[in-house]
Amino acid sequence: MKFGIRKSKYNSLLRVLLVCVGIAVNVVLSSIAFKFKLPIYLDTVGTMSVAALGGVFPGIMTAVMTNVAGALYNRETVYFGFINALAAIYTAWFIRERAYNKIRNIFVFIISLGIVSGILSTLIQWFFLGAPQNRAITAFIDAAYYSMGMDRFLSFILISIVSSILDKGISYTIAALFIRFIPVDKRKRIKNSGWKQRPLSVSEAKQLSSLKADSKHSLSMKMSFMLLGCSLALTAIMSWVGISLYYETEKHQRAESAKNAAQFAAEMINPYMIDDYVDGGDSVPGYDDVKETLYKIRNNAVGVNYLYIAQIRDDGFYVAIDLGAEGAEGVPSGTVVPFEEDILPYINDLLEGKLIEPVESNNTMGWALTALYPIKDSNGICRGYAGADVSLSYMAEYMWNFLFRVILVMSAFFILILAFGLWSTGTGIVYPINSIVMSIEKFISAGDDQKKLDESVRQMRKMDIHTGDEIERMYHIICDMALNQTEKIRSVRRFSDVTLKMQDGLIITMADMVESRDSDTGAHIQKTAEYARIIVEGLERKGYYTEKLTPKFMSDVVRSAPLHDIGKINISDRILNKPGKLTPEEYEIMKTHTTAGREIIEKAISVVKGESYLKEARNMAAYHHERWDGKGYPEGLHGEVIPLSARIMAVADVFDALTSARVYKPAFPLEKALEILTEGAGTQFDPKCIEVFMEAIPEVKVILSKYNHQ
Repeated sequence: MKFGIRKSKYNSLLRVLLVCVGIAVNVVLSSIAFKFKLPIYLDTVGTMSVAALGGVFPGIMTAVMTNVAGALYNRETVYFGFINALAAIYTAWFIRERAYNKIRNIFVFIISLGIVSGILSTLIQWFFLGAPQNRAITAFIDAAYYSMGMDRFLSFILISIVSSILDKGISYTIAALFIRFIPVDKRKRIKNSGWKQRPLSVSEAKQLSSLKADSKHSLSMKMSFMLLGCSLALTAIMSWVGISLYYETEKHQRAESAKNAAQFAAEMINPYMIDDYVDGGDSVPGYDDVKETLYKIRNNAVGVNYLYIAQIRDDGFYVAIDLGAEGAEGVPSGTVVPFEEDILPYINDLLEGKLIEPVESNNTMGWALTALYPIKDSNGICRGYAGADVSLSYMAEYMWNFLFRVILVMSAFFILILAFGLWSTGTGIVYPINSIVMSIEKFISAGDDQKKLDESVRQMRKMDIHTGDEIERMYHIICDMALNQTEKIRSVRRFSDVTLKMQDGLIITMADMVESRDSDTGAHIQKTAEYARIIVEGLERKGYYTEKLTPKFMSDVVRSAPLHDIGKINISDRILNKPGKLTPEEYEIMKTHTTAGREIIEKAISVVKGESYLKEARNMAAYHHERWDGKGYPEGLHGEVIPLSARIMAVADVFDALTSARVYKPAFPLEKALEILTEGAGTQFDPKCIEVFMEAIPEVKVILSKYNHQ
């Protein structure tokens, strides 16, 4: 045990060392490529090596941490971590499937990985980072544009794909050479270092993974989704808090800028001239000078897009001076601008000349914040308002950009977390548990086959589960239990063989006792047993009474069928072999063979301590003359209240009676016998039993030919 623990720790350290070396190789090579402005990145050499040697999770860990470390010399690398992680997943799959054995597969691997990486890298750089991040690629794009007039985006995609294919080809070659220098035993040890049991082959792992399909909710997926959900929730909360804080801070600063600009403009305007500006516009003396002053105020106010002077009346804003947006003409003086919906709640205060807080609006002019400052004369009468608008639309763009960048950065970590969840639960929980489950299933399916039992125990002990927790303890307990159970079964089987022989001998002996007294029931017990077998197998084939038709039940019915008339041993020879029709009194005596048979078999059951095969014999002996409609004997049971074995025997017994000669009647033709059975379906017999019997007429004819010599 201690040796196993030391070995496991050594293997874990070896795996950690491999990841660290892979990260170092990636960082060194990619920093060299960045420094010399090469059109390739070389940041997947270590990733491919680690994924090929250690599997998916170490490969993804190498990929993600490479891009985090790469931010030391190029901060934009963190946005490409998920592409590197996808390369690790693809490489691990490629190596696991042994697709590298063919040169053609290697080329397909490199080209497909290069195409996907190139396209994803292009989309990130073009739409989120605004421009190509590699100077060499930028130069190629410019050359394609100026020399051939090629669309920049299209040329960017094509050049990125070619560059990425070249990059992945070089990376794969270096990784393959690096792996070849590692001794085979070390490679094998690294590959198997993550297992908490005997390492499984690819086919064995797939076989165990298929067991998860039988589970409604896989344990590994539960754990992975829990980790991923927590990570998403934490990221969403932190992003929301960051965006909210930024929004409130920036909004407050913009509001202060707008208020200051509006106040400053209000102080620079002569209140008594506003009416003239509204009516005369630029024809009023001094209008241009005031407008120039307002331009200076707007240009020096951070974020202010619009600055204007207006009077507020009942029907709208009456423009006195409007600068308009930068590079555009303002609204002409005297123009009446209707109130926007967002300003309506403040109209009364504005008409009274009150100062209001900046108003946030989202209208045809965009998302904006408006500050209005009253312009009052020396008597305190409000002559108009100075207004300043700051746009908030850029904040939405910034927040979306921020959110997308967070998604790009976190996507790599989400993949890492998901991989960790699948890997840790897979190697530490799911595979060990599924291995135990499969070994138990093999043990159970072995039944009483001693060789299979011994082999299943040996295979179980070879699993060598060493998770170091409750699963390992459970594994050892199950191994001990299976070993003890195997030895017990070995002993029980000897007693079981003797018991089965005694059972069969008892049935044959008791049936022979009855048959030897009945002068005209030759081969009756053999034929009825065969008919019972046909019916019970037909019911199983049709899917009827599935809860009842267990293999043991079917065996008990066929083996116990010869005992259905055991009660006739109590009937006198005079009545039993009477050539003519029985009198009512004699018929009543004959009917007692059912209750007598039940009593005889119940005594036998008590003697052999409740052997279950005799329970169906008792049911058949007691109730094979009951009718589906409840008009039978001895108890008048009806429908499915009648035991299934007795309903089966009723059909078998009547059919044999119809097709066999008796001292009091000749044998009926087969067609007539089948007609009588069909007419009795639903009244005398279970319709399902009749149905399956009729479907097996070819078999029935074989039995008739065998025993009746027809």
